[in-house]
Amino acid sequence: MAQIRLDKYLADMQLGTRSEVKEMIRRGRVSVNGSLIKSPDIKVDISCDRVEKDGTPVIYSEYEYYMLNKPQGVLSAARDKKAKTVVDLISDKKRKDLFPIGRLDKDTEGLLVITNDGELTHKLLTPKFHVPKTYYAKVEGEMSEDAVGLFKDGIVLADGTKTLPAQLEIMAKTEDITEILLTIYEGKFHQVKRMVEAAGGKVIYLKRLSMGRLELDATLKTGDYRPLTDEELKILKGEVQNA
Repeated sequence: MAQIRLDKYLADMQLGTRSEVKEMIRRGRVSVNGSLIKSPDIKVDISCDRVEKDGTPVIYSEYEYYMLNKPQGVLSAARDKKAKTVVDLISDKKRKDLFPIGRLDKDTEGLLVITNDGELTHKLLTPKFHVPKTYYAKVEGEMSEDAVGLFKDGIVLADGTKTLPAQLEIMAKTEDITEILLTIYEGKFHQVKRMVEAAGGKVIYLKRLSMGRLELDATLKTGDYRPLTDEELKILKGEVQNA
């Protein structure tokens, strides 16, 4: 049983600031289990109490989980004063404390999970678990079959850092472009781009396809999102079930 103050309940669900919802309560616009309440500090049970504002039910969401097909040009951040962020794209969110699990570069597309579950986020990002992430990339320059072995052994980046072993699959080649799938097990800054550069290529397009066993919904258009299904959330939590 989780109990929180009524004013926090309403503020969490974005019905106003704490001061605004307190005034709302004092004016008799809020009821709990059918009874008008005028005290903002009353405790409500988020699992079973029925809260209404002006006769309309207010359903409490403790956690939210969204799958986003991130477009280019949007920051992987909760908020920014100048640029649009991935959280800004979630137009019907109930909570105001959402953030992305990890980051994708501004010019990178693909799978990103948006949530307010800090514990799950911490576990998914900790190096202890090495949750794999798979990317599709278009590379300018030659990527030979020899590169597969280099990535498997771990690439030494330009600054001397050696990455963990990664799985490289060459999908297709034209005269100037190589299409690849790359699975990495860590999250260094600009890692995919730096690994490809160390192998003599240059990433000109990058899209994340999966994180662990959670795969990007192929029907989700770039810039679109939807809540995670129960099965997808189970998959995501399964990546760190031994935490």
